Amino acid sequence: MPEIAHDPLILVDGSSYLYRAYYAPPHLTNSKGEATGAVYGVVNMLRSLLSRYQPSQMAVVFDAKGPTFRNEMYTEYKAHRPPMPDDLRSQIAPLHRIIKALGLPLLCIPGVEADDVIGTIAVQAAAEGRSVLISTGDKDMAQLVDPHITLINTMTDTIMGPEEVTTKFGVGPELIIDLLALMGDKADNIPGLPGVGEKTALAMLTGAGGVGKLLAEPDSVTELAFRGAKTMAAKIRDNTEMLELSYRLATIKTDVTLEQDWHSLSLTEPDRDELIACYGEMEFKRWLAEVLDNKSPRGNAKNGAQTQDAQAPQDSAPAPVIDTQYDTILSEAQLDSWLERLRQAELFAVDTETTSLDYMQAELVGLSFALEAGKAAYLPIGHDYPGAPEQLPRQLVLDKLKPLLEDPAVHKVGQNIKYDMSVLANAGIKLKGVVFDTMLESYVFNSVASRHDMDGLALKYLGHKNIAFEDIAGKGAKQLTFNQIALEQAAPYAAEDADITLRLHQHLWPRLEREQGLASVFKELELPLIDVLSDIERRGVLIDAMLLSQQSDELARKIDQLEQQAHEIAGGPFNLSSTKQLQELFFDKLGYPVLKKTPKGAPSTAEEVLVELALDYPLPKIILEHRSLTKLKSTYTDKLPLMINGKTGRVHTSYHQANAATGRLSSSDPNLQNIPIRTEEGRRIRQAFIAPEGKLILAADYSQIELRIMAHLSQDPGLLKAFAEGKDIHRATAAEVFDVAFETVTPEQRRRAKAVNFGLIYGMSAFGLARQLDIPRNEAQSYIDTYFARYPGVLKYMEETRAAAAEQGYVSTLFGRRLYLPEIRDRNAMRRQAAERAAINAPMQGTAADIIKKAMIAIQHWIATETQGEISMIMQVHDELVFEVDADKAEALKSKICSLMAAAANLDVPLLAEAGLGDNWDQAH
Repeated sequence: MPEIAHDPLILVDGSSYLYRAYYAPPHLTNSKGEATGAVYGVVNMLRSLLSRYQPSQMAVVFDAKGPTFRNEMYTEYKAHRPPMPDDLRSQIAPLHRIIKALGLPLLCIPGVEADDVIGTIAVQAAAEGRSVLISTGDKDMAQLVDPHITLINTMTDTIMGPEEVTTKFGVGPELIIDLLALMGDKADNIPGLPGVGEKTALAMLTGAGGVGKLLAEPDSVTELAFRGAKTMAAKIRDNTEMLELSYRLATIKTDVTLEQDWHSLSLTEPDRDELIACYGEMEFKRWLAEVLDNKSPRGNAKNGAQTQDAQAPQDSAPAPVIDTQYDTILSEAQLDSWLERLRQAELFAVDTETTSLDYMQAELVGLSFALEAGKAAYLPIGHDYPGAPEQLPRQLVLDKLKPLLEDPAVHKVGQNIKYDMSVLANAGIKLKGVVFDTMLESYVFNSVASRHDMDGLALKYLGHKNIAFEDIAGKGAKQLTFNQIALEQAAPYAAEDADITLRLHQHLWPRLEREQGLASVFKELELPLIDVLSDIERRGVLIDAMLLSQQSDELARKIDQLEQQAHEIAGGPFNLSSTKQLQELFFDKLGYPVLKKTPKGAPSTAEEVLVELALDYPLPKIILEHRSLTKLKSTYTDKLPLMINGKTGRVHTSYHQANAATGRLSSSDPNLQNIPIRTEEGRRIRQAFIAPEGKLILAADYSQIELRIMAHLSQDPGLLKAFAEGKDIHRATAAEVFDVAFETVTPEQRRRAKAVNFGLIYGMSAFGLARQLDIPRNEAQSYIDTYFARYPGVLKYMEETRAAAAEQGYVSTLFGRRLYLPEIRDRNAMRRQAAERAAINAPMQGTAADIIKKAMIAIQHWIATETQGEISMIMQVHDELVFEVDADKAEALKSKICSLMAAAANLDVPLLAEAGLGDNWDQAH
């Protein structure tokens, strides 16, 4: 058996193993009856390889959908193969998910087979002296074997180098193609030479040489000692084309065009959360337990490029299995008993079940409570399906619950409890006493490690798979709303939600307390913000639907004009939204340069490509404007009027605390964060956000907050002095960079200095700055060099931040929020550099997010305690807060808002907030 070199490049024939694992016993299924055996078999093989060889580079290669070049060469190629069984096809997607989650590169290249991709990579790597180990059960791969390339079949545990190939097949690797061409291959429908089997083929090759020589000198076989040798020459002459075709079909292509070469096939850090989700769905309990117990998900293999101290804080062991006891409350006596137990509890979990995910539309169907791990109850009040059991009257339940749920001294925990708070508020109950939210506990613990949904957190931290909503409600158009679900199914589902919420809190909170600063981020920022956001959401914002309708008409006309212009330039009509038609038009017909390719190798027409092409060609510029206006129309001017709530006459967005890794808020339905303000059309959308009669819109935002935070963090004397003196920071930077007097800075110099200021915050390189300013790269580099020379504290801060991030695996905001950087020590330079840029930016962006959250909490407290309804907070957008204010008190309120925002943090430079007033948001901004 050949010796395998240390740390080989491993290339896995995923398609070969997929089929072999599918047909090999045992034929596994999960509790839903879904086939899982092929997934288990392939993953088991991958774990074995990883554990055995400890590779730093590896790729798993699969056949892509659709025909290959061999089908064009020979239409009957693999024509006799039966279609893939449905229960095998269904396993491909979950298998790919697991492979990617394990941190293994996965390749699937259209137009060729997995063999060709493997052959290309293997030959390229071997040519540079790299030891390659191909894991396959396919005999065709033997043609690739050489001193640097070895085959391994993990199912039979056989390894083949050149000698083993000769022993097994009777010829060396250099004649494997010839052997296959002569004898053919029934599985692939390679015809071969009629009447020639393995023995005859071997006799011909050992006696007369390869296929090339046989075709050139057919008579050379007539004297060989095998039956039928004398007639073989005529057979070769009669089937020359078939033999040549068979040779080409059997030849593995080794010059496939690939976007990445073998150097980039490094393992990355496994995605623990994704593995937990996948293993939970597949019900691979042993592997799930390993991941939950923080063992390597790759068996005993290396765990990626990072070490443990670059990770988020981990759990010591999976949570214990809990016996459950769930009650369904159907009588008043039961309700009274549970209410008394809840009132006496130190903490209980509460959750609502409703008819909709839209907090403004949702009708309350029931509530669930949990007192301790495994002990929970469901209180139904709105199940109205035929034959539903009698439930307690809705108003009776709400009246009895109101004192308990509104008591701030009775402590509650929920999962995404802002939703429940809004639903209960719409039912007349102001939920108070909320002291924990498991979604936010998870988010503060590690913002990048999970999606923070209950099902994912249960798998991740408790090793528990929740009852899925689709399991009790069905899927698609026929999915039931919760009021239509039978109590026999609804009650365990609802009670489990409360139970798991309580258990997650018991698991997460001690871990949060152990990590310095995180508990205060939760208590002082995220928890009090829940009330604030719930109030803002339910208040909503007034929209001028008529104005938006007019703008939609205008946009439609402009979009049509742009389309006509594009058709004229193109010389005929085409679909401006069709990627395929744009590719053909740009690169085939008009001959534009290909600046970037898609993962499948096609010329890219992505936005960044169009932006660059638009510098030299008119059509891409028109396409970009067409896309921009079309998006404005579909996303805002058409959609916003449809989102006006029938009861309130307002639009109600949803704010998300646990989305952005840096701590920033996001919003959806509608997304208020992405309304463009740099174009006239985008600003006009803001004109439709209007004040009610007697009110004005007040918009207040922080002035250059991230640059001020940079000055505070870096302690650079030049920046501190500029802000302390109240100078225009961009003009001050221009004076330094261009070495001119402050008073003589031109608008163009200020524009360039502004690009430098913000570019450095976001880690922009000289190349990026050059593109943005449309200047030579060396000129952009000189700007950056001069900037750092004038502001050396900034450079020192950046270098120290990179080093600290690499050492501890995270960076922090001024208030203690952490951003973990899983790729900060990645071997891949691009991923590592991206993590370094995030490390520099996150403390500034995260601190800015924390500051505006503190401002919102302070302002809402002032509104609730010291005002009489003359001001309401209605929106938060990035660094901006928007209010409705009484027109006759607007100036005084504006001054107060600015002072409260400025007092939200104590920096070593002044924190400045500026505000405006108007009849609409655009006027006030």
